[in-house]
Amino acid sequence: MATYSIVGFDPEKGDLGVAVASKFIASGAIVPWVKARVGAIASQALANPSYGPRGLMLLEKGMSARSVLEALLSDDPLREHRQVGIVDSKGEAAAFTGKECYPYAGHIVGNYYSVQGNILTGADVLEAMAKAFESTRGELVDKLLSALEAGDRAGGDKRGKQSAAVIVLREKGGYLGLTDKYVDLRVDDHPEPVKELRRIFEIWDLTLLNRENPSDVVRKQDVARSVQTALRRLGFYKGDVTGEWNKETEKAFTDWANMNNFENKLRVDEYIWGTLYRFLLKQAGIND
Repeated sequence: MATYSIVGFDPEKGDLGVAVASKFIASGAIVPWVKARVGAIASQALANPSYGPRGLMLLEKGMSARSVLEALLSDDPLREHRQVGIVDSKGEAAAFTGKECYPYAGHIVGNYYSVQGNILTGADVLEAMAKAFESTRGELVDKLLSALEAGDRAGGDKRGKQSAAVIVLREKGGYLGLTDKYVDLRVDDHPEPVKELRRIFEIWDLTLLNRENPSDVVRKQDVARSVQTALRRLGFYKGDVTGEWNKETEKAFTDWANMNNFENKLRVDEYIWGTLYRFLLKQAGIND
């Protein structure tokens, strides 16, 4: 499996995750393995899917990333065809690239992360990913996606593009706080999988994550005209475009938000979240 991936850990929030892209169908179903408060593993090249559950089990027993990597490889007769990246819940990262992996193949281990890839256009793919992870501000998911995008721009898999995925676990960070799946997205077959993954994540972020910048708001009255225009295009607002935020506009906006599952982003004051406002305009095909 020609693949480039990154495993990462956030020491502040405890997030653990993997992002991956490949010229291979549904790489997200094979490469990433994550367990909250335990670790994250990427198994690729001649991927051994058993490395995932076995490795997480060993990590949960208290073994370090380096020790788990050595244990997984120790009794594998095809180890030189494998490529693995691991990060544990303490932030230690370790990686292995077998001598028989198709070139370009390699890895970079940094603080709280490891990037690895095979059949790449060159070493600059991994270098770009590492730089992006280290320089991107935000949560772990932002760093992982930025790294994946950097690898894509640098050339990625030299055979082409097909799939991508990102999974980030946070204790009770999932839907309604009932699971650990903070982010879990896959693009199984697409001509631009990394770009499509970013598009889907933006909707996931808007729908399910509560992490808006408090200063990223717009006053309803100030954007009434553009909101009415957008809502008319989308069929939610039937009145005239007056530029006045009235009860009809409020109802149409609320109906649109509820229809798109954004009810948790509705405010009860005179403002709209900037993320929600920009998504509305984009959905209606309006350039602000």
